[in-house]
Amino acid sequence: MGRIEELIELLGMRRHPEGGYYAEVYRSPVEVAHSGKTRKAVSAIYFLLPRGEVSRPHRILSDELWHVYEGELELVWADEGFHRTRLGRVREGVKAFAVVPAGAWQAARPLSEYALAGCTVSPAFEWDEFELAEGEVLEGLLERFPEFKEFV
Repeated sequence: MGRIEELIELLGMRRHPEGGYYAEVYRSPVEVAHSGKTRKAVSAIYFLLPRGEVSRPHRILSDELWHVYEGELELVWADEGFHRTRLGRVREGVKAFAVVPAGAWQAARPLSEYALAGCTVSPAFEWDEFELAEGEVLEGLLERFPEFKEFV
């Protein structure tokens, strides 16, 4: 068994609709008001991207904090402008942590054999606030930010 299969099994991961694999590991018992609803304060997942897969362009209505535990990945997001960062073992040009602001379109891809990340969302992630860029929405996003083509 390779490391990717080992991580999927050890962490109890399953396929994510945006690509890769995930396992939710924490959901706060504390609740907060957000977007006119009551939500859990924070949630966290492990997120695994094997080489050749991408986290396709998507957005959520909360801030998302990315932390990399193994491997290296490229994280991109677009709000008023387009942002690109490398996450992995800290060294020149590579950070271990990045924040994608609420509502920004984002995508990622591994720059190594695989990348194991943690994604912490506050207020907590809810599926009804997850939007995958598809169809006309994707076309409009690519028109505005052609850099996302690498993540489709």
